[in-house]
Amino acid sequence: MKSTQPYQPLLLRILHGFTGLFLVAAILTAFWTYDTYDGRWGRIPLPTYRDIEGVHGTFGLYTLLIFPFFVLYAFHRGQRRLIQPDSLAKLSSFGKPIWWYTLNRFTNTFALIALTFAVFSGKMMDETWLPKGELNHAWYYAHLIAWVIMAIAIALHLNLECQSWWSSITAIYAQLALSETKIALLCGLPISLLWWSSLLQGSRENWFQSPQILVWLESAILFTVIAAWIIPLFK
Repeated sequence: MKSTQPYQPLLLRILHGFTGLFLVAAILTAFWTYDTYDGRWGRIPLPTYRDIEGVHGTFGLYTLLIFPFFVLYAFHRGQRRLIQPDSLAKLSSFGKPIWWYTLNRFTNTFALIALTFAVFSGKMMDETWLPKGELNHAWYYAHLIAWVIMAIAIALHLNLECQSWWSSITAIYAQLALSETKIALLCGLPISLLWWSSLLQGSRENWFQSPQILVWLESAILFTVIAAWIIPLFK
């Protein structure tokens, strides 16, 4: 199957799924943490759980651990789902399927940047601040802003994913020829071998052919993730 088709490779799905699972859990427990220790901008009647910050930190750590692998795969095998050099020009095709795909690419890229900001600001915090009532640290405010941005990014991502796939569903079913995936399944080829073949093909075609803008963006995100681990060591 060609990489230009609206198809997400298995490994990208797995990494995307785990990243999304840990991230959603981190976002929910982040609000619970805010509701327990802060609540200056509104709160809801959640049960008080003094150890919720540790739970939030655990999910945040899981997200941070898997995030670099997701970034590497997303910027190479899944680069078609991120912004492209001609993305701005394609936004002129309002309402057409390509417009939804392009807008979804911008949202995917924005979500990666937002998540980078969220994990970095979280690592810059001290876990003792909130239990001590220290709510005016700059990194705490930065992490709160990152939480809001990340929540918006996920909402946009989910909405546009639905829109783009809905726009493409008629085109997918209109194809008369069987795809390589269908042929392989009909012939009884195991899913694992099919995935491995797709991965190798995608690696040959895309691994070192990222647009310059994605190369710089990937480097900046990975550098920020590395910094998130190193800087706290010197506190």
